[in-house]
Amino acid sequence: MEPTSLTFEASASSGAVGALSLRPADAWAALVFGHGAGAGMRHPFMTALSERLASRGISTFRYQFPYMEAGSRRPDPAAVLMKTVRNAVAVAADLHQGLPLFAGGKSMGGRMTSNACAADPLSGVRGLVFFGFPLHPVGRPSSGRADHLAGVPVPMFFLQGTRDALADLELLGPVCDALAPRASLHIVEGADHGFHVLKRSGRTDADVLDELADATRAWMVAKFAG
Repeated sequence: MEPTSLTFEASASSGAVGALSLRPADAWAALVFGHGAGAGMRHPFMTALSERLASRGISTFRYQFPYMEAGSRRPDPAAVLMKTVRNAVAVAADLHQGLPLFAGGKSMGGRMTSNACAADPLSGVRGLVFFGFPLHPVGRPSSGRADHLAGVPVPMFFLQGTRDALADLELLGPVCDALAPRASLHIVEGADHGFHVLKRSGRTDADVLDELADATRAWMVAKFAG
């Protein structure tokens, strides 16, 4: 299955960006899927996970942030990133009318989605999904980046590796506990921030991608059924 390419306006100041829509014939839910800070919507992780979600009936709408579209390595100001999230959600909602809509992303893409949602709820979005929430910089454990999550009005699903250097689970666990029942945490044993696992773990990166897709599907089913 090949994704459909399209463009939309990220913000008035930054112009149009690219997007990829992958919708299986049996789609029953849709995810607006933002990329991480260092890699765009065509990164192998984004592509592979979108394909696995599609095989489970979940449509994805991947999109570029303006700086990545322009070939820059420096992320846009937060206001531009959040405006891009909001416009991506609006476009995806039009494309996926009739399907329960979720939003989130990999690392920064997820965090910018939660910041946008906390500032002003994302219309039609049932819940947020974070693939590796970047709780803090490498080597500087803290939970300040999670403060805004108290203002997110919809359920949140955190998928986090035990070797993730950007999210100390001893900090993220209590954050999710404090946000319960709106927040759920799925721990991926042995995975780092990119969801890679060591060979000695006895698992492969492909196994982890399947786990992420299965866990996401199960959580969405629970939220949709509820």
